[in-house]
Amino acid sequence: MLNVLLVESNINNTLLENALKNDGFDILKTQYSPLFVTLAKESRPDVVIFNLETPSEKLISDLHTLNLKLPLPVIMFASDCSSETINKVIKAEVSAFIVDELPCQRLNSIIQVAMARFKHSQALKEALEEARTQLEDRKQIDRAKAILIKTQNFSEDEAYHRLRKLAMDRNITLGEMSRNVIAMAELLK
Repeated sequence: MLNVLLVESNINNTLLENALKNDGFDILKTQYSPLFVTLAKESRPDVVIFNLETPSEKLISDLHTLNLKLPLPVIMFASDCSSETINKVIKAEVSAFIVDELPCQRLNSIIQVAMARFKHSQALKEALEEARTQLEDRKQIDRAKAILIKTQNFSEDEAYHRLRKLAMDRNITLGEMSRNVIAMAELLK
């Protein structure tokens, strides 16, 4: 059973709440407040659903904060379909944005698609971060090799193999060993 944090502009509106309960979701319902990010962190929902007229600037800011601290799939039902609002919502990484309709009969599939989109987006972010780390490591390895070539008169191949052996002997990555060599060279200048 998925836990849903339901944030509605009208706390007395039960249409969406009832539809979620009928689909078997566990719901924590609230109105949007400045404590939203704290509530989300404490309640640890599987998905956050908003049902409002238009997202405020504060809400958009809170979504950015939430995405940095506790990335979650976010679904937003709203009446505002202006391109400015859509762009802000997309930049806030909302997984699904539905305008002018509360399709209770399709709610479960909307949630499943939003969660799948969120997982895909998270996987892409992780892959991008890994690629950045590998690129940075490659730069550090090249710098460290250059230091060894200059100071120890190694060939490029010898410098690489020495770095690799040092890293293996110390049970650290080649990138970490390269940063250590660079730091030591800076210290000895």
